[in-house]
Amino acid sequence: MHSTDVELAADRDIVLSGMRPTGALHLGHYHGALKNWARLQHDHPCYFFVADWHALTTHYETPEVVANHTLDTVIDWLAAGVDPARATLFVQSHVLEHAELFLLLGMGTPLAWLERVPTYKDQIANLKDKDLLTYGFLGYPLLQAADILIYQARWVPVGADQVPHIEMSREIARRFNALYGKDPRIEAQAELAAAKLLPEQRAELHALRRAADQDGEVDKRERAHEIIRGSKLSRAEKDALRARLEGGRRVILREPEALLTPESKLPGLDGRKMSKSYANSIAIREEKAIVEHKVRRMPTDPARVKRTDAGDPDRCPVWQFHLAYTDEACHAWVREGCTTAGIGCLECKQPVIDAVLREQQPMLERAQPYIDNPSLVRDILDAGRDKASAAARETMRAVRDAMGLRFKS
Repeated sequence: MHSTDVELAADRDIVLSGMRPTGALHLGHYHGALKNWARLQHDHPCYFFVADWHALTTHYETPEVVANHTLDTVIDWLAAGVDPARATLFVQSHVLEHAELFLLLGMGTPLAWLERVPTYKDQIANLKDKDLLTYGFLGYPLLQAADILIYQARWVPVGADQVPHIEMSREIARRFNALYGKDPRIEAQAELAAAKLLPEQRAELHALRRAADQDGEVDKRERAHEIIRGSKLSRAEKDALRARLEGGRRVILREPEALLTPESKLPGLDGRKMSKSYANSIAIREEKAIVEHKVRRMPTDPARVKRTDAGDPDRCPVWQFHLAYTDEACHAWVREGCTTAGIGCLECKQPVIDAVLREQQPMLERAQPYIDNPSLVRDILDAGRDKASAAARETMRAVRDAMGLRFKS
C-alpha cells in the first residue's frame, strides 16, 4: 500500500469503538453508547469490536468468563439496533494485526506516557482485589491506540473522561509519523541546509522540531521559524528547513479525534451510575416481570414515609427516569402529584414501567432470532473479521514499509 492509498483511506470519516465483553448489557449501555452507535452507522463507515484482549488486562485469571460473555454482548448490540449490514462487527482477538501494531508502537512509545494516563493509578487504587501491576495493564492505552490507528479512524465516540486516551492515541500517531514518515528528498535537502547553521542554532532547531512533531507542542514551530528566518541561509535552504518543519513527511497513521458522546441521562435504580456491580441496573433484555419488580422497588424521596406525605421529585431517583422516558405532560403530572401528595409512589412509577417496556419491545424482537440461532452471530462476527482484517492488513503494509520490515524479493 502506497502512502497515497493510506491518505485516501484516511479521507473517509471512519468511526471506531469497542466494548469489553461483560455479559448482558443494561439500559445505561444503551443510552450511553449503543443508541449513538446505531445513529452513527447511517452516516459513517463504522467498526465496532468486542474488546476481549482489553478485558484480559483486568481479568487475565478468568479468560473463560471473557469468552463466554462475547456472544451475549454482541446480541445486545444487535438488539439495540446496531446493523451488521451497515457496520462491521468483530472480535478484537480475531484480527491479529492489532497485536502486531501494538508491538511495533511499543518500540517507540515512552514509558512515561503510559504511566501518566489518569485512569492507570485510579484503577489500581479502586480495584484492590486484583493484581494490576502487569505489563498488560500498563500497556492497555497503547493497545487502545493500536485498535484505533489500524483502521485510520477519524472519529472515536467517547465520554469526556476518555478524551485523554484519544489524545494519547494522537500523540502516538504523531510520534510514529515523525519517526518513520520522513521523505528522503526533503530530509536530505534539510540536512544539508541545517549543516550550515551555527551549532547552537542547529541544536535548538532540532529540539523545537522534536517537541512539535513528537510531543504535540505545536507552538514550538513559531520559534523554529524565527531561527530559520534569522539564519544566513539561502532562500532554497530556508525553504527546505521550513518544509521539514511543517510536515515534509508521509502520514502513515492518522491522528484520530474524540467524538464526544452525550452523557447518559439514565442513572441506576438507586440514583447512582447504573452498574451491574451496584445491583442497580435493568438489562437490555430484561424480562417484563423483573422490570416491573425492579422499578416498583426503586427508592423514592425519603420524606414520603406515608402516602399522605408530600415529596420533592428532585430528591427521588424515579424522577430521573421520568426525565429520560416520559414527556412534559407526564413531568407536570408527577411534580404536581408528588409535591401535593396527590399521587402515590407506585402511581408515579407506572408510566416509567410502561415506557421502559415499550423501549425494550423492539430490542427483544431483534434479539430473538440470534438467541434461537447463535450461529447467526458467529456468521456476523466471521464476516466482520474478514472485512476488518483486510483493512488492518493495508495499514500494516504501510507500517512495515515505513519501518523497513518488508522482505525485498
